[in-house]
Amino acid sequence: MDDSPYFRPAALDDILMDAAELGFTLSCEDRTGSLLATLAASKPGGHLAELGTGVGAGAAWLLHGMRPDAHLISAETDTVRQAIAAKHLGHDPRVAFETVDADTWLDTYSGPPLALAYVDCRPGKFHRLDDLLDLLEPGGLYVVDDLLPQPTWPSDHQPRVAGFLAQLPARANLVGAVVTWASGLFVGVRT
Repeated sequence: MDDSPYFRPAALDDILMDAAELGFTLSCEDRTGSLLATLAASKPGGHLAELGTGVGAGAAWLLHGMRPDAHLISAETDTVRQAIAAKHLGHDPRVAFETVDADTWLDTYSGPPLALAYVDCRPGKFHRLDDLLDLLEPGGLYVVDDLLPQPTWPSDHQPRVAGFLAQLPARANLVGAVVTWASGLFVGVRT
């Protein structure tokens, strides 16, 4: 079975070209992106969040699947990376890019409950998971990637991943599945 996506966001190739020029190699990979687009499509009118914009590959996939009445907030601390995302995706009225670290975003978000949260940074994944889950509506989707070992990981990263995975079964408000596919995913639903 070929699990390559059969669709790609229009802006993705240009985003990845700019990422390569910047030397940024941590963009959302295509299989993960196709899942994000699919899950975003299941949330018409929903409010979605991405913690860790990077250069915008994940946001491109989310926007590709989102309905016209859905909204995405994408938070990133690195202004150079986020400028690439804004350059290619900022014309889309469904997305708002916020230059803020994820901890501050978790402290200050006051919008509607989230229908989907894609977390591609440490806050909301390796710490402050409860704070992130509190922002999800019942039935809201929680997606994280990069759970399988990567050559770019620092030596202290595997224990963080192991700790994250170990505490998931004890969560009474989250049902989900660990998927050893793409970069390694967890897809959960707030109950």
